[in-house]
Amino acid sequence: MNIRKATKDDLAAITAVEAECFPAAEAADEKAFADRLAVYPDYFWLLYDGETLVGFVNGMVTDQPDLTDEMYEKADMHNPEGKWQMIFGVNTIPSYRRKGCAAMLIEQAIRDAKAQDREGLVLTCKDKLVHYYAKFGFVNEGVSESVHGGVTWYQMRLRFDGNME
Repeated sequence: MNIRKATKDDLAAITAVEAECFPAAEAADEKAFADRLAVYPDYFWLLYDGETLVGFVNGMVTDQPDLTDEMYEKADMHNPEGKWQMIFGVNTIPSYRRKGCAAMLIEQAIRDAKAQDREGLVLTCKDKLVHYYAKFGFVNEGVSESVHGGVTWYQMRLRFDGNME
């Protein structure tokens, strides 16, 4: 298996994996991914097993400290010089779950964010995944303001410097 950055040629595969991983109300559609790939393809980490996309992580960079629903729809909010790496989704197709695929992708995103001198990473997740992201050093900051997909989301933050803002 190998991890690589995305190109516009990955659009169909990314969209298909997202649809397999999230309910329709929560999944990004092809247009959202096309917009994101046009602006920040280097912030998509794709995990391939041979020719098969088995998972990916994606998100923009911003100076805003909290992940907002607006960010999902407005790719132009990306600031490559921003302090925070936002993670919009951690996707692994069902047949590859519980094999370390998501961990490989998250760890690569963390390494890249450190190498780019970010302050850290921010993501939102459902309650049942709070403990999973905590294993990587993410801290639960409580219920997010997000109403994405009509679900309760918890904001998780991984800080590299250990300082609290």
